[in-house]
Amino acid sequence: MNGLVKVLVVSALLVTSAFAENKAVVEAVRAHADVALTDDPASSFWTAARPAYLEKDIQGKSVPQFRTEVRTRWTKDNLYFLFICPYDELYLKPSPDTQQETNQLWNWDVAEVFISSNFDDIKRYQEFEVSPQGEWIDLNIDLHKPHHEDGWTWNSGFEKKAQVDAANHRWYAAMRIPLKAIDKRKAAAGNTLRMNLFLSEGAPANHHEVTWQPPMGNTFHIPEQFGLLKLVKEK
Repeated sequence: MNGLVKVLVVSALLVTSAFAENKAVVEAVRAHADVALTDDPASSFWTAARPAYLEKDIQGKSVPQFRTEVRTRWTKDNLYFLFICPYDELYLKPSPDTQQETNQLWNWDVAEVFISSNFDDIKRYQEFEVSPQGEWIDLNIDLHKPHHEDGWTWNSGFEKKAQVDAANHRWYAAMRIPLKAIDKRKAAAGNTLRMNLFLSEGAPANHHEVTWQPPMGNTFHIPEQFGLLKLVKEK
């Protein structure tokens, strides 16, 4: 390793360490092999996960009635998420299209993952959304641009599944995200990514925004408030 390479490696480690200081961490448990995507929380795949919880609004106020559980796992090729979302009322887009990407899906009820392996430029990350009806959108976000929502034309190839349990006022959203879409590294225990998690619930007159790490602003897009996702071995 020559001198320049050493400097670059050390610099990258310092940036990662500085960002990680005092950050909340979610642990994604490794799975030996990929499975068919399921939104059933009782499946053995999901019961082996370690949950995280969304339980505060964007300003950090507790919203226990909308406490949302999120489970995550990883394989050598994919990153999985399962959202278990309580709701008061569903606010759904009429005439849903689950075969094509739905631009501006964020105007309706959605579960959202913001994630990136880029610690050098925290204003760049990827966004994934799924609605209770199974609609979806993925975006390559660049906050340096005046219209970062233009990143919706990017396509990650992620898979999604959703269902509504009306009797128990819960809905479920599962995602399988190709790791190559968000990280150039080989998947390995110990790898970390920047991440935040969100739920939007209810019509405009009774709207609730539920977060893992409160952005403490008027938008979800405050990357300084992201936490971390860490890939870990099996239990």
